[in-house]
Amino acid sequence: MPDPLGPLFDALESINSELTAFAARLARLEDASAVRSGPKAGGAVGEGEASRVSGAPVVWHKVAAEEREALWGEFVSWVIRMADTYELTTEQLPHACWWEHGAVVAELTALWTGWESTYGIEEDAAAGPYLWHDAWARAIDRIGRMWLGECTNGYHNQKSRKTWGTDLEYRQKVLEATPPGVAGKPKAA
Repeated sequence: MPDPLGPLFDALESINSELTAFAARLARLEDASAVRSGPKAGGAVGEGEASRVSGAPVVWHKVAAEEREALWGEFVSWVIRMADTYELTTEQLPHACWWEHGAVVAELTALWTGWESTYGIEEDAAAGPYLWHDAWARAIDRIGRMWLGECTNGYHNQKSRKTWGTDLEYRQKVLEATPPGVAGKPKAA
């Protein structure tokens, strides 16, 4: 009679092997990260070099002024290389003004850091390149559909919209309102 627990023990052994492999891979990744972000010969991180680890998220308004120029140049070079590699049309990414659209820059920045993360660590590639390409296709479609306004074929036309962040009366009105579904009536404006 076959052992009824045999398949279970085989599955557990397989899971254990996978966990051991993942732990080893994680240790290599952590070591690689420590090497990239640790001090380099001749000084500590931040002395004349960007302290950002490749693939780390970038929030442009939080990047220190002394790092921004170099980081922006690296980003712009990447965008241009990707636009050429993937043969983007001006409807997908307007050549004349993509950098003037905050949402477009945010999408491309996320793609850039994802690309660095995917292709920067060879030991952890796995399905990363496929997933990155999936994200790229969805983001490029979203850029052309949602973020550009009327910009196409080299013409820059801002969307017709009201800027929310500069209207202090509006902000105060919304802050004083009661959220939907909450008992009570809104505070007077």
